[in-house]
Amino acid sequence: MKSQFEKGISRCLAGFVLAAALLITAGCVRRTARFTSVPDGARVFLNDREIGRTPATVEFTWYGDYDVVYRLDGYETVKTNAVISPPLYQRFPFDFFAEVLWPGELHDHHDIPTQELVARQPIDQDELIGRAKELRERALSESEKSPG
Repeated sequence: MKSQFEKGISRCLAGFVLAAALLITAGCVRRTARFTSVPDGARVFLNDREIGRTPATVEFTWYGDYDVVYRLDGYETVKTNAVISPPLYQRFPFDFFAEVLWPGELHDHHDIPTQELVARQPIDQDELIGRAKELRERALSESEKSPG
């Protein structure tokens, strides 16, 4: 027959093993966002960091407002933003259970709306040269007017 002391030690050891098992198998949340464009193949920049070509999936850490830029040769550059909001299980106080106590991995995936790219219009060289001459003349006339 075990003494009270031995029973207490056994319970403490069992509790320690259970706590260690929970910490070892504690889950985490994997957060991803997918960026697409029409046509495919546009370079995507997220907060001034290139993440790849569309369709592009990237892991992120923080929820919030992101600056997004799409670039593709022959198309206008698009500067926009994407707001990524947390699901309920990532809001206080539930986030503690999802991040620390949940026994496994949760995947929070966001599909950012597809960005339609517009073809770049060809530049009329005569018009461009005319605008450049006009700007030059204006700059020269203003420099003559300014003292010094």
